[in-house]
Amino acid sequence: MRAILIAVLLLAALAGAPAAQAGEDLIQLPTRPGVTQPFWLLAPAGTPVASVILFSGGSGILGSERNPVLKSRNFLIRSRDKFAAAGFLVASVDTPSDHPEGLDSLRNSAEHAQDIAAVIAYLRQKAPVPVWLIGTSMGTISAANVAARLKSGGADGLVLTSGIVSSGRRTGPISAHVDVDQIALPTLFVHNKDDACMVCPFSAVPGLMQRFTHAPRKELIAVSGGSEPLSDPCEALSRHGYIGIEAEVVAAIAKWIKGA
Repeated sequence: MRAILIAVLLLAALAGAPAAQAGEDLIQLPTRPGVTQPFWLLAPAGTPVASVILFSGGSGILGSERNPVLKSRNFLIRSRDKFAAAGFLVASVDTPSDHPEGLDSLRNSAEHAQDIAAVIAYLRQKAPVPVWLIGTSMGTISAANVAARLKSGGADGLVLTSGIVSSGRRTGPISAHVDVDQIALPTLFVHNKDDACMVCPFSAVPGLMQRFTHAPRKELIAVSGGSEPLSDPCEALSRHGYIGIEAEVVAAIAKWIKGA
């Protein structure tokens, strides 16, 4: 009976994952020679107060090559409508055209930062407001890499949710991939105390924060709890992915960005 209930809840969660929102457009932006960077752009109802670039976890594949309708279980992507409702212009980035297999080999590269620099420039043309990088899980490596590498034409702030803070079989902490000492942006860390993902223990977050020595402002927002997990502890529908508390987490992030 419990297995049946979990299956029903999982199907409901998947059905509830927002597909393309009203006014959401798929942009194919030329970046490097012969390369395009796809992303979905979702505008708020009024004038944007800031722009946010969302980096999903896992492989980073959102499927723009196969399906022009964005639908994902990832915490940030399934919550993008909440960021738009908070007044943000939202860019959800997919994998670039030369890495359709995913971002695993690209997340900490100069090429990845170059692609996102073009997205930042595009957003600044659309709205003259601050641009923030927001990553979750493996996406925190992407966001931190862009923040560390772009000294000009970069973003105005950084948010790391469910950051990779410990070593596992397939990855190491953010600081093993990125020279975080080079990050000179206001940086917000968001983590669930009940995150059971082996590479994201809450106890290791303060140690990572100490490495951000040049961030002019840094803070940790700790949350706890959530709905019954419907996935592996490192996957999206778990405490790692803020299942059931998405609105609370997005509201806290939005408040911090606006206050910065």
